Amino acid sequence: MMRGMQARWGHIVTAMVTPFGADNQVDFVEAVALAKWLLAHGSDALVINGTTGESPTTSPKEKAALVKAIVEAIGSEKVIAGVGGNNTAEVIEAAHDAKAAGAGALLAVVPYYNKPSQEGLYQHFKAVASATDLPVMLYNVPTRTITNLEPATTARLAADCPTIVAIKEATPDISQFAEVLRVTPPSFDVYSGDDANLLPTLALGGAGMVSVIAHVIGPEFKAICDTWFAGKSTEAAELFLKTLPIAKIMFSTPSPAPTKLALRTLGKKVGPVRLPLVDCNEKESETILGVLRGHGLSV
Repeated sequence: MMRGMQARWGHIVTAMVTPFGADNQVDFVEAVALAKWLLAHGSDALVINGTTGESPTTSPKEKAALVKAIVEAIGSEKVIAGVGGNNTAEVIEAAHDAKAAGAGALLAVVPYYNKPSQEGLYQHFKAVASATDLPVMLYNVPTRTITNLEPATTARLAADCPTIVAIKEATPDISQFAEVLRVTPPSFDVYSGDDANLLPTLALGGAGMVSVIAHVIGPEFKAICDTWFAGKSTEAAELFLKTLPIAKIMFSTPSPAPTKLALRTLGKKVGPVRLPLVDCNEKESETILGVLRGHGLSV
């Protein structure tokens, strides 16, 4: 069987935005509605309280309440709660809060700003994994965290920590992504965090995507995965290439502002982004929506 075909959380995991109301507070009703809509439009599972969910600007209380509301609506097996941070003790506390709220799994990002060594990263993630019985997905995104989780450290964690079962590998270096696959066991799910790399990810044996743009082209991403695993590589490539302009434009301004713009245009009441992020200006909005319309989306 092809590696990645039987991935624990499926092939398209959407890092969901957090809807805010007119008062800039979390809109739990809209969050539940959006979660259900995403699962009906190509997503196999959801990351709640990830960076796309503006986790740096939501409080621990808001995070726990959001996980609880969505778990009650769609079940725990499809909910991966973001608990990352750069204070190990606080990450462990967040992991406990997420479990208490009903999350089925955790996403833990590489600690940012304080620049730990590889040994520091190993000890950090080992401490988090040892503090919970929930499955843990590592998240390596060196363009944001500065520090890179090296493949050898990922392999060490996969070997030593039974609850660490996957990684969202968002390095721009595709050779590192390949090396992670080479040094980890087939049961370890390797997801890409770069929407522009979906097909290369599948070709190397990856599980799929932890995606942002699946908010707007989830069915197309799902079709790419289904076509690939059906052995139709040429057809999958044709479908994938059509998505590249979307992947580029949706990160033309700081995420998730473009995604929230697109969702609002589609009638989803996701509200604005919270400071220090700002919404897309008029020119940015025209460009983003123009590309989406050119792709045939009704925005």
